[in-house]
Amino acid sequence: MHYLTSKGLSIAALAAALCLTTTSCSKRLVGTWNVQRFETVTPGQQAVSLQNIGTVHFKGNGTGEKNLSFTALGKTQEDKTPFKWAWQEDKYVSISSEGSEFGKTWIIIENKSKFQKWKSTDGANNIQVIELKK
Repeated sequence: MHYLTSKGLSIAALAAALCLTTTSCSKRLVGTWNVQRFETVTPGQQAVSLQNIGTVHFKGNGTGEKNLSFTALGKTQEDKTPFKWAWQEDKYVSISSEGSEFGKTWIIIENKSKFQKWKSTDGANNIQVIELKK
């Protein structure tokens, strides 16, 4: 019986450690980030790269706010819509924000305390890259 109790505690401790690791990584995202680069790449065409287009604020409760303004192909756009976000398995960040180019699931390419790099697609054969810097 003692063996089962020890083994049960070890499994519980391991599960708690894994949970804390995932939680601590998602906490890394909390705060205000500068959108240092937002790029759209279409195969066979020149990439459209935008620099320093505003900020994104991630709150610890899984919500956030965007304050973005950029001009692409002669068209100025603003995105100040709220969003919901979820950190998934240290591999993905899902952003839900109706009518926003940023509302999608992003693959985490780099995950550092002061720098994030993510990639995604827009459903039309375009690859999007976003770089965030604290």
